Amino acid sequence: MRLELDGDRRRFREWVREFAAAVVAPQAADVDSRHRFPEESIRGAGELGLMGLLVPPEYGGAGRDHLDFVVCVEELARACASTAVIVDVHASVATEPILFFGTAEQRRRWLPSLARGEVLGAFALTEPQSGSDAAALRTRAERRGDGWVLRGTKVFITNVGRAGLYVVFARTGGERAAGISAFLVPGDAPGMRVGQVFDKMGLNGSPTGELVLEEVALGPDALLGEEGKGFQVAMRALDSGRIGISGQALGIAAAALEAGLQLPCAAEQGSSFELADMATRLEAGRLLARHAAWLCDRGLPFTREASMAKLFCTDTAMDVASGVLALAPQATEGSVLERCFRDAKALQIYEGSNQIQRMVIARRLLGERSRVSG
Repeated sequence: MRLELDGDRRRFREWVREFAAAVVAPQAADVDSRHRFPEESIRGAGELGLMGLLVPPEYGGAGRDHLDFVVCVEELARACASTAVIVDVHASVATEPILFFGTAEQRRRWLPSLARGEVLGAFALTEPQSGSDAAALRTRAERRGDGWVLRGTKVFITNVGRAGLYVVFARTGGERAAGISAFLVPGDAPGMRVGQVFDKMGLNGSPTGELVLEEVALGPDALLGEEGKGFQVAMRALDSGRIGISGQALGIAAAALEAGLQLPCAAEQGSSFELADMATRLEAGRLLARHAAWLCDRGLPFTREASMAKLFCTDTAMDVASGVLALAPQATEGSVLERCFRDAKALQIYEGSNQIQRMVIARRLLGERSRVSG
């Protein structure tokens, strides 16, 4: 298994880094302070093919793999974590379900425009009452004629109000996971509206809020995958998405570490040892994330490894940002370091909180022990 970047991947990383430095970074402070959607950065990402990084060329995408994906998201997050999360959610959990579970017609209809960034995607699973227990969702989809009607409320939806397509999960019958189905809902569908958009502590350029579905009528072609199999769609998407979240965390940690190396105290032994520990954790996180991506790209089981990467990388981002901030208590509002500290916390919570990641990892460890002992 080879986790270091070869020549092509290094060139790809440098290409994304140049784009991030030229286009994304100059907008980052303004995007954060004004809670402004990063129009310029997202438009540029679409023009360069980054929005369709994981989409095959036959649908207009770049056809690159998850290792390139984690590299790309890290470089974007070093410059602006808000831009990184918008691209990450769009390219992974909002687009990949169509690639993996969509019909030929659904792929032809949606993937080219998603790959070009002409349509922004969103993933609508979480609800006010269910939180991390996704199988307890209450949004309902009922048959009407040969189509469907959706009713319910989703919450903490990234790209809300900006998305032209939502992957929405609703209950079609049965209990818990067995009764959940997935649907493709256009952003302009009658009866769907944006509720409250949240003012967050960090990731201020990424719109996050409520999605309200009031008698949203959909045709039969809106069903994504098999009826009653939506929970599997969601879990497969989240496994891949956690690789992207790991990349976001690595980018934030790298930006915070870079800020730490510029501090006047950086050369002092106590501070330099702390920075050395941070750099070591950052490199270990890269290997975990790349390992999960490597497994994913080869069609091997990677749920446990994706959870490990998400857990370790996001905790590392928070610890590095906090640790560097402790070395620079004079950090001012609006500085890169202050923004890293605020942005890092969300990563420990979304796409499965880190408590959930520990649960996923533990279950698989115990399952493996049972198979060995049996």
